[in-house]
Amino acid sequence: MRRATASSEGGFTLTELAVVTVIVALLLASAMYTLTAQTDQRNYEETQRRLAQARDLVLAFAIANGRLPCPARYTSAASNSAGLESFCAAASGTCAGAETTTKPTSPEHGNCSDHYDGYLPAASIGFTPTDSTGFAVDAWNNRIRYAVTGVTPASVPTGTSCTAAVPIFTSGTYLKTYGVACQPNDLLICRSSTGISASSCTTTANQLMAPNLIAAVLFSPGKNYSTATDATTAAAAGRTDEAANLDGNATFVFHTPTPSDAANGEFDDQFAWITAGELYSRLVAAGVLP
Repeated sequence: MRRATASSEGGFTLTELAVVTVIVALLLASAMYTLTAQTDQRNYEETQRRLAQARDLVLAFAIANGRLPCPARYTSAASNSAGLESFCAAASGTCAGAETTTKPTSPEHGNCSDHYDGYLPAASIGFTPTDSTGFAVDAWNNRIRYAVTGVTPASVPTGTSCTAAVPIFTSGTYLKTYGVACQPNDLLICRSSTGISASSCTTTANQLMAPNLIAAVLFSPGKNYSTATDATTAAAAGRTDEAANLDGNATFVFHTPTPSDAANGEFDDQFAWITAGELYSRLVAAGVLP
């Protein structure tokens, strides 16, 4: 009798082992979730820091050179600007396949190879960290995007003294000539992609930053970029707000991060921008503009 009692008290039942296993699994899952959330938060904060650093370097470049830099270009591993500014040799028109990283000087016309669909020119402004090809990266190792106003006098509001048919803000010569008389009116930041076009947020209520304000936009495509690296793929995945930032035009979308069940899909893009007013005030304070 004593032997039977001792044997029955000497181990765990299968039910007890199953309960312990479930508890351990739940604790491990909770720990892993917490660790992942902490890592994501650190990467988010680090990316914000890099965007702020990039923004400061773009403004420093403008003070040193009297103009905003053109975006860097990446078409393929065999065709890219290696993190340098990318220009068209001609003062007007597009130049797909004929870009140059040498700044045109006769005249310094400021015609970028692509004003809206490019990358932060890390090599030209002195930004780090970069990837192996010289392009600035965020905390997820995605290339940081950069767009700059390509406004020409033909598209500025009437009543200004702008008369040269070239982009103003990326030309030191023309920016100094025309100064604050020229205002950008092409870059737009909308609250949602619903109903927007390549040149309009559609409604004033959907307009986060108005025309004539934005001189340059910098953004990270976020952690989820690796699963949708172009506008078509992002749209097919239901991320219409993110698709609007990858379609190569002057209209962008920014709002707080949203989960995948939001109306316009998951959104984790992070933004920084430079207003025309801030750019002009910095250039005036530095004596670059009168």
